[in-house]
Amino acid sequence: MNFEEELTLLIKSKYSLVLVNTIDEDFVSRQLLDVAAELKLAVYCWSLTKGLRVGKNENSFYQSGEPVKMLKTVHDLARDNTPSLFILSDFSKFLDDAVVARLFKDILAIISNTRTTIVMIGADHPLPADIEPYAASIIGGYPDEKEILTEVNQTVAEFKKSSLNLVVELGPEDLKRMIKSLKGLSVQQIRNVLNTCILKDGKLDKTDLTEIEKYKKELFDREGILEYFGAEQPANIAGFDNLKKWITERKIAFFSEDSTLPPPKGLLLLGVQGCGKSLAAKVIAGELGIPLYRLDLNRLYSKYIGETEENLRKALKTIERLAPVCLWVDEIEKIFAASSGEIDGGVSKRVLGEMLTWMQERKDRSFIAATSNDINGLPPELLRKGRFDEIFFSDLPDAASREGIFRIHLAKRGLDSAAFEPGKLALNSEGFSGAEIEQAIISALYSASGSNETISSKHVLQQLRLTRPLSVIKAEAVDFLRDWAKEREILPV
Repeated sequence: MNFEEELTLLIKSKYSLVLVNTIDEDFVSRQLLDVAAELKLAVYCWSLTKGLRVGKNENSFYQSGEPVKMLKTVHDLARDNTPSLFILSDFSKFLDDAVVARLFKDILAIISNTRTTIVMIGADHPLPADIEPYAASIIGGYPDEKEILTEVNQTVAEFKKSSLNLVVELGPEDLKRMIKSLKGLSVQQIRNVLNTCILKDGKLDKTDLTEIEKYKKELFDREGILEYFGAEQPANIAGFDNLKKWITERKIAFFSEDSTLPPPKGLLLLGVQGCGKSLAAKVIAGELGIPLYRLDLNRLYSKYIGETEENLRKALKTIERLAPVCLWVDEIEKIFAASSGEIDGGVSKRVLGEMLTWMQERKDRSFIAATSNDINGLPPELLRKGRFDEIFFSDLPDAASREGIFRIHLAKRGLDSAAFEPGKLALNSEGFSGAEIEQAIISALYSASGSNETISSKHVLQQLRLTRPLSVIKAEAVDFLRDWAKEREILPV
């Protein structure tokens, strides 16, 4: 359901008050006017600077810029029982005033159960506790894929009209990927990043996808709870054959609206530290061809009452507007570390409830890739079927997988893997995780550089001999994890 459909449903359901959180007031205002025209509603718009106006009319009611006088006018208009839509910009911040709040509640009482609705638009601003129960809250200002395509075509047309000799080299698949990458941005943000891509080299092609990804990463890193990550292709992870097959089998159902099969919701990756769980989350996003966002747990929790839960709600709403995306929840057990609620005043318990409800009830096309190193920290509610479609166990890599890992990490550093005898390296790295193998190669590069030598398998073997892997240092913990997965017949990756 897009924004206009959701708003139409709320108005038809006779909601007195709708709060629209948006950073793109102009775009939302245009959508509101379209909805009002479709429902044959009289429209009144208000802002502090322009006062109360009829529709797009520039003339305002007398002295209606002041909130109290505007509300008295709205009060009189509401009593006429004419089905109307009142659009108030940035009005929520005035509700801290007792007179304004009282007048506003009087109006809500008058329009209750009528075809008149007040819509407040603006950046996120909480409502007073005694007014919040009246309101339905939705997010607006983010165009859907059809509207994004219109913006792309319009931007290209504007540049072609100018003196710039714009070259557009986008095949159907490239254009589809670009539209998906632009999802979750406001109209102005879409225009900004497209203008940057075009003005950089006078072209719009598939190489600009990197520029868009960079823009979104910077944007979401500033916003906080969600962190944008680049995806990886299946060839960049050794082994994990069962996981790759599982994703491939469900890829069509994930995107198809006509499929009789339900779209996959997500999976949980348990296992030994350093054995590729985080990389697997990136590979899932790459195989599905969707953006990857990581839920930053360090930024989720707040010392202020209620703010942690609100942070989670905002993050989940953002994921819904960005869908289809892959949500990577790294070390998910840390969210629920104190789910009994005895340590933190019930915050983690409420967070658990919020997260579980969302996972069970969500309808958007987002895929959750959750990872965990500590199965003891996971509440049993999270492990039952229905929360995740499947649970996989990432064990220490076998010899064939270790050989593949050596090849991948040597190739990443511009080295000819064949010259390093990866099969021999694999035999000498029994019990090593993928992360430890990568670190051995990095250490070998430093060792060879320090000795002023060309790196060879000799240097890598030396670092392997110097390393005590986690499977040795924490043998009991690793064995416990492996036995736990084996007893419960958890699928190996």
